[in-house]
Amino acid sequence: MTWFLVVFVAISGLAITVAMTLPPSYVSQVRLIVESAQIPGDLAESTVQISAEEQLQIFETRLLTRANMLDISRRLQVLEDSGSMSPDEIVDAMRARTDISTSAGRNQATLMTMSFEASEAVTAAAVLNEYLSLILREDAEYRSNRAGQTQEFFAQEVARLGDELSSQSAAILSFKNKNAEALPESLEYRREQQLSLQERIAQLQRDREALEDQRERLTQIYETTGRVDTATTLSPDAQRLRNLENELSEARAIYSENHPKLKSLLSRVAQARASLDTSGVGASPTDADPAKVMFDLQMGEIAARLEDLEVQRSQTEQRLTEVNATIEATPANSIALQALERDYDNAQAQYNLAVERLAKASTGERIETLARGQRITVVEQPTAPTEPSKPNRPMIAGGGLFVGLILGIALIVVLEMLDGTARRPADLVDRLGITPIGTIPYLQTQRQKMVRRSSYALIGILIITMIPTAIYLLHTYYLPLDLIAERVMNKFDLRG
Repeated sequence: MTWFLVVFVAISGLAITVAMTLPPSYVSQVRLIVESAQIPGDLAESTVQISAEEQLQIFETRLLTRANMLDISRRLQVLEDSGSMSPDEIVDAMRARTDISTSAGRNQATLMTMSFEASEAVTAAAVLNEYLSLILREDAEYRSNRAGQTQEFFAQEVARLGDELSSQSAAILSFKNKNAEALPESLEYRREQQLSLQERIAQLQRDREALEDQRERLTQIYETTGRVDTATTLSPDAQRLRNLENELSEARAIYSENHPKLKSLLSRVAQARASLDTSGVGASPTDADPAKVMFDLQMGEIAARLEDLEVQRSQTEQRLTEVNATIEATPANSIALQALERDYDNAQAQYNLAVERLAKASTGERIETLARGQRITVVEQPTAPTEPSKPNRPMIAGGGLFVGLILGIALIVVLEMLDGTARRPADLVDRLGITPIGTIPYLQTQRQKMVRRSSYALIGILIITMIPTAIYLLHTYYLPLDLIAERVMNKFDLRG
């Protein structure tokens, strides 16, 4: 019975003392909801594509950083003994007092519930207000920054691809200017030109052969007959000169040398001879053999035409060589030009795509700037609670009494099971193997009973007085009980 009282009184007293001395805790709460975009996605879509759960996890991680915890704790004086605590202990205490939970599901809104526990109601609400400000600021900055960075990226891509497109255009233009006469688009024209030049060379060859035959016939006729047939072989200038000379001979038979008509004929004959001299054929004096003069004139004219045909043939052959060279160079130029145009088309396609995406990014940035996209909205503002949420003093005291009672009874049962004292005649037979003739019970005197009762009373009084005294001394000279309880709960993460 004594040990039962010791255990029961000790545990019950400790539980009651703890229940009475534990500091009150106030819990403030705030609820947030992630709203969908206000503008339908099929009309204008934001460029910040992130799920609500992932977004809340990011904000929770950024909120519970070491720097934020230390800053809020020191500015709001959240922890009463923060001066004696290390930064790690402060961070752990702040995180232990903070509770964040997220609820989401299919076809359900995503909710975040935050609560903070403090020794004062105002402090709990103030800390939650700081948390709320950080999350809302992070939400606005996060979405606007990502939208702005996306727009800036595509703006840079458009500028880069525009420069690349200009470079490709300049390369194509330079290649076409450098190979203007050997481009694939003019290949058909140059092939027609090639055929025309080949026909021209053949025609010049035929003309040359005809003139050579004509020269040979004139030579044979002149050598055989001593004259030439001018009806068909004289050039217009030579024929005109011969007619003027015949007319001059007839005029001399009629008119004197000073006659105006004769002088006019002499002037016309001189002009005709000068014209023949200009063409490279010398005019024979009037007193020369007319047949010889006509032969020389025709031979000179034929030589001049042959020389002209040779020049034309040489020029035509040179042009044909150039055309052939451009035709031969066309396939290689076509391949090179196709490569340049393919690069240009690729750059153009990328540029068009970048311009389209830049337009979408600009629209998305505008949506986020005006806060028309997905956003976090406060459903329930943090308020200072009027009643403490913890501790539940009746439950702690009642639990202590119950635990003390159970442990006391358990101790008595264990002691009874381990006690080897013989209390009945059967115990003597079982343990000593003897059968007693009779048993005489032990009878205590009145004085022994008084001493025993006094001992129990003294032990009870000592237990009752020593436990509160020990708790008082601990609270006064070592550390206040509320701080001890605070550290124990922080150590084993017993909050919430």
